[in-house]
Amino acid sequence: MSKNTRSKNISKLIILALVLFVPGFLYILVNSMGSNEYVKLPVFGEKSLSGKMNRVMGREIPDTVFHQVKPLDLVDLNGNEVPFLKSDTIISVVHLFYSRDSALSKQLIHDLSSIAERFKENPKVRLYSISVDPRDTKADLERQILPYNKIVNPNWFVVFKPKEDILSYAREQLLIEGMVNHTDSSRYIIGSNFVLLDSKRRIRGIYDISLKTETARLEDEIKVQLVEEIRNNPLKVERK
Repeated sequence: MSKNTRSKNISKLIILALVLFVPGFLYILVNSMGSNEYVKLPVFGEKSLSGKMNRVMGREIPDTVFHQVKPLDLVDLNGNEVPFLKSDTIISVVHLFYSRDSALSKQLIHDLSSIAERFKENPKVRLYSISVDPRDTKADLERQILPYNKIVNPNWFVVFKPKEDILSYAREQLLIEGMVNHTDSSRYIIGSNFVLLDSKRRIRGIYDISLKTETARLEDEIKVQLVEEIRNNPLKVERK
């Protein structure tokens, strides 16, 4: 056998070995070192370790306890109770306002109206405009929302809770600024924020409407969170 023939045979064997073994090696490498990644929103608020370990894709990961907003019963314009954060299949967007504020409160409701229009066909997205003023009446709130009555979104709730300290609840639970204005007790200082919560009552986004791009970012991140909810709770197909 000539040297050229032996060289060709050796080259063929090397190529065959590469074809046979490299794909398998890469598969093992990817499964041992790689992971499937997709966009996830951060979780806001205090975090702590529970002391437990969770196994994720073969790896032990410490179990983290995240800040969870407490559910609350609110009241809508018709006097009906509205359960806030009591569903484990809904994501929520919330903000504060009061009817005697013609500046920030008015802008918050106006900006939320575009979100209400965009997601009016999606029952998985609920929107809450919560009044912080116990003096607000049904008539006051109806006047505030009147310009947006053409938006038929059954999941946009304009609500209040006269006997609840909404300001403390907002600060401690929603992480939104809320307090009585010390120079004028008839007025309030409220955060210029929308807050996005997932179905586990965790805060996944805080959006300052004083920045022009924030409402658009909120819309985009609602979509991101909807995808996460689907990934975490895949539809089960019943077998007959």
